[in-house]
Amino acid sequence: MTSLCRLGTSDLHVFPLALGGNVFGWSADEAQSFAVLDAYTAAGGNFVDTADSYSAWVAGNQGGESETVIGNWLTARGNRSEVVVATKVGAHPAHKGLSAGTIKAAAEESLRRLRTDHIDLYYTHFDDPSVPVEEIITALDQLVKDGKVRAIAASNIGPERLEASLAFSAAEGLARYVALQPHYNLVSRDTYEGGLQDTVARHGLAAVPYYALASGFLTGKYRPGAEVDSVRAAGAAKHLESERGRKVLAALDEVAAAHEAEPATVALAWLAARPTVAAPIASARTPEQLPALTAVAELRLTEAELATLTAASA
Repeated sequence: MTSLCRLGTSDLHVFPLALGGNVFGWSADEAQSFAVLDAYTAAGGNFVDTADSYSAWVAGNQGGESETVIGNWLTARGNRSEVVVATKVGAHPAHKGLSAGTIKAAAEESLRRLRTDHIDLYYTHFDDPSVPVEEIITALDQLVKDGKVRAIAASNIGPERLEASLAFSAAEGLARYVALQPHYNLVSRDTYEGGLQDTVARHGLAAVPYYALASGFLTGKYRPGAEVDSVRAAGAAKHLESERGRKVLAALDEVAAAHEAEPATVALAWLAARPTVAAPIASARTPEQLPALTAVAELRLTEAELATLTAASA
């Protein structure tokens, strides 16, 4: 049985791979999504990540489709108490930004779609510089006081605003961010490493990186001349054009061969071993894609292997 890790300073304990819900109601319909969720929890997983805006970018969708699928699944399986549900506020077409009123209204909508009375981890999806951090934190704190949210977190925020938010929480004795969801993977290190990572480390937050597999590039299925049937193929394939991308693929192949593991598992294991990282996020459209992801819980890379990957991705 894989041991769960504590998420930052919170009382949440999570599996070392978060299942991304961005595909639910988009490239995976409800039946496929249920199959993926069932397979993930059967493998010991308990940490599901979504957002109120998923998947508003699809023609005919309004946003909230992913939360609705997850809510239906939780209700059908009767397992709400066993799953750590993370969702986000600020990007839904009807609830844009982070004003106090928007946060309150959006949270109620998320709770309704998720068919639950509480959200375990509630992220601000994108920072909203037009709203003072004091207003944002106070609104989030109220949700915690009301029992509607267990812990709060941030995504897509700069180090200065993150620091200011944490300082305000400390000064006023309000709920504080326990996690950060940054864009971070073997071919995209620049956004997180540096000021953001330092702030997260200094305050004991947990990092839960998104695009952990670079839109699928780090699965190793994107190779020169290969055709991949995926809605994200164009975004993933662009990494083949960079020297960094090609070097990382070569290093992944080498380490994966040594462990008889999938490149995706190795890429996630590198991320999981990085300072501050608690659980990378990866999504799957089919149950068949899951074993390579959940295997990160068992794979331990040597210091030399980690160094090889880190050098290739520099």
